[in-house]
Amino acid sequence: MKFGPASPAEAVGGVTVHTLRQGSLVLKKGTTIGPTEVEALKKAGVKEVVVVRLEDGDVSEDVAAASIAQAVTGEGIHVERAFTGRANLFAARAGILVIDRAAVDRINGVDEAITFATLSAFKPVVEGEMVATVKLIPFGVEAELRDAAVKAAGRSALRVAPYVIKRVGVVSTLLPGLATKVVDKTLRVTAERLAPAGATIIAERRVPHEEAALAPAIKELLKLGAELVIVFGASAIADRRDVIPAAITDIGGAIEHFGMPVDPGNLLLIGSANGVPVLGAPGCARSPVENGFDWVLMRLLAGIKVTRNELMGMGVGGLLMEIVTRPQPRTIPEIEGNHRVAAIILAAGRSTRMGGPNKLLADLAGKKLVRIATEQALASKASEIIVVTGHQADLVEQALQGLPGPKVKFVRNPDFAGGLASSVKAGISAVSAEADSAVICLGDMPLIDSGLIDRLIENFAPDRGNLIVVPVADGRRGNPVLWSRRFFRELMALDGDIGARHLIARHAEAVAEVPVEGNGAFLDIDTPQALEAARRS
Repeated sequence: MKFGPASPAEAVGGVTVHTLRQGSLVLKKGTTIGPTEVEALKKAGVKEVVVVRLEDGDVSEDVAAASIAQAVTGEGIHVERAFTGRANLFAARAGILVIDRAAVDRINGVDEAITFATLSAFKPVVEGEMVATVKLIPFGVEAELRDAAVKAAGRSALRVAPYVIKRVGVVSTLLPGLATKVVDKTLRVTAERLAPAGATIIAERRVPHEEAALAPAIKELLKLGAELVIVFGASAIADRRDVIPAAITDIGGAIEHFGMPVDPGNLLLIGSANGVPVLGAPGCARSPVENGFDWVLMRLLAGIKVTRNELMGMGVGGLLMEIVTRPQPRTIPEIEGNHRVAAIILAAGRSTRMGGPNKLLADLAGKKLVRIATEQALASKASEIIVVTGHQADLVEQALQGLPGPKVKFVRNPDFAGGLASSVKAGISAVSAEADSAVICLGDMPLIDSGLIDRLIENFAPDRGNLIVVPVADGRRGNPVLWSRRFFRELMALDGDIGARHLIARHAEAVAEVPVEGNGAFLDIDTPQALEAARRS
């Protein structure tokens, strides 16, 4: 392939290497020079243009890309027409993307002019999703190189394995303390995981966490025609001789592998019984967040056996996220009664729904609303009180005169008009380094008392995974909410007038709910009508 500058007349038949702009002339990269282009170049005063020309034995970029793309294509893959040296490959059906890694490496090793990129191996894909691309770097390549790349592809380097398992049975083992709603949620999450594969739960059983109860439950699901059985244990599998693996072997099954270098997902167990895969799910499989369970489940649904070598090869890239509920070393041991909890009172808002007056300065039972909230926090087990002010800061702070100075400190939020998030961030920023958590209180909730705050503090138990503590009544979550220091960074990323409810949903496995009665955890004084109602009651 020839490359270099040429006069317009000598450039005929060549392809422009760069986009050329001169005056009103725009000649795009990749344009083949013909008589019309020569005339336009001369008229624009262009003396020379950089072009490439294919020589004998060369093939164009599009021809080369198309040939290689066709060579790598296996079942379930569709190739689009090559354009500008690129041929894109798409999934023709839903399934798991299976890649011959060695073939991909061989193709990319032929020459720097030829590149082949794919999605990750074993990624679940949907019909129409782009899964790979062949890109030629220059405008053409020697036919011999193209042929070498085609040969390197072998029979096919890429295919989509369709989902073949459609009938799934689920067993949940039970122990005292495992709430029914946790099991119900696990089933919903599992059904959602199976849906993209067109698989459904044909039956589910709930039995005591005992080998004698679990074994017949698994056997029953197999008789019902389950093509895959998933066991969610009330307690994590600790050993190959534990309840779940023992139940599998008790019915004549086998344990193929226990443990995987993917986190979350370490405690996954793969077994089989009567030729049907049986999975002992890790605890993280109760959450919809991606974890190692997904990596194995989706392959099995596509009929792809997961070998020990493949499992143990998942370590690189296997650290998916920090598990916030896992105990970590701390300077101060987190044992009962040793927590230092900061109480943050948000008192910076403009009270726009009140129609003028600052609601925090309204009187209720002879006291300002903000003083009621702050006094209750002071009476609680909180180790420090932070009051975030902003709108009418001087008046709000004046309403709190006489409170113990060392324990109460004020932080002004200059960005209070930007919404609730700015006040949360101002409060979190002021929490002392000694505090391991913070309970965020709203200054306009007068029925929040010290007793409720203390219950939140008492239920804060990092060693048991209770890192976010919320009051709950009739299935509704209220305020205040206690947050472990582990979430301070995420709280500092909040923006606008949106609170942190989405963080509670994101970290559902870290949430502890404290049952409450009445509407105190939900009553905030936002309007004149609400204030009058509170006064009457």
